[in-house]
Amino acid sequence: TYGDLNHLVSATMSGVNTCLRFPGQLNADLRKLAVNMVPFPRLHFFMPGFAPLTSRASQQYHVLSVPELTQQMFDEKNMMVACDPRHGCYLTAAAIFRGRMSMKEVDEQMLKMQKNSSYFTDWIPNNVKTVVCDIPPYGLTMSATFIGNNTAIQAPFKRTSEQFSAMFRRKAFLHWHTGEGMDEMEFTEAESNIDDLVSEYQQYQDATADEQGEFEEDLVEEEV
Repeated sequence: TYGDLNHLVSATMSGVNTCLRFPGQLNADLRKLAVNMVPFPRLHFFMPGFAPLTSRASQQYHVLSVPELTQQMFDEKNMMVACDPRHGCYLTAAAIFRGRMSMKEVDEQMLKMQKNSSYFTDWIPNNVKTVVCDIPPYGLTMSATFIGNNTAIQAPFKRTSEQFSAMFRRKAFLHWHTGEGMDEMEFTEAESNIDDLVSEYQQYQDATADEQGEFEEDLVEEEV
């Protein structure tokens, strides 16, 4: 139902802004999260997730450990975006834990997840930010909110671009916009912009540590 959907969205949003509302041992404001999450200016589209994903009626009966929370948090079924993170790689990520738990255990689990996963880039060091807040969400003993900057986010952009292109070729609904003063070139530019964004995500998904060094050298030369 819409009520259950709103419950999941509100739980995720509540987890994201926890650090603004409550104190915690490992805390961070949204500005610090944004700085750590965006390695390149255009790649600022995030993939949120939440654990445990439960209905409102059964959430009080779900008690999870930190390892289970961490495992669920990275599961594609717990993501709030219609794409599979396994088809891309994580440039950066942030994990926001809520509830009474050991910070040592949290750090160990996050480190274990990074070491055992091939989905994290090897050319961005320390690319996972962890936040711990003692106060759990209503109805749960502990929870985890996930924010990932994953190159797989290009999939929804590709789908949108393909759907747009199919309609734009037939000029469907175009007269409504041109009649209000828009120019047809604005749509062409927007299509090119989204295609460039997809290409940029793919470029960094395919990059290795050696190639990234070359990218950085080229950028320095351009600036000079």
